[in-house]
Amino acid sequence: MTCVLGYATASAAEQNLDNQLAALSAAGVDPRRVFTDRLSESADRVRAGLHAMLSYARSGDTVVVVALDRLGRTGTEVTRTIADLTDRGLRLRCLEENLDTGTATGRVVARVLTTLARLESEARAASP
Repeated sequence: MTCVLGYATASAAEQNLDNQLAALSAAGVDPRRVFTDRLSESADRVRAGLHAMLSYARSGDTVVVVALDRLGRTGTEVTRTIADLTDRGLRLRCLEENLDTGTATGRVVARVLTTLARLESEARAASP
């Protein structure tokens, strides 16, 4: 049986999760299956909610986020997370960007982002 999981994060103390939680609920995500993080200004802060969701998710599940930038603090982190989701057979739905890797167009976009993440990883490994 597949699950629809949500992920929401607030990156600053003055932000709250209410709008994201409402959008996830409106998109059909059961509130009991929403994982959250509240991040400080520290860039090295671990995203415990994201890691918990990824540990819980199984191939065939769908991960819903309000926007792509919720998946990471940098473009690199976002592309790595998308690559990880894709490699694990998880479907990704981003509400603001109207991206759904369950569609042909969404899969193409995910492949491009996954390729970019791999290229960056290879470049980092090759540099001294």
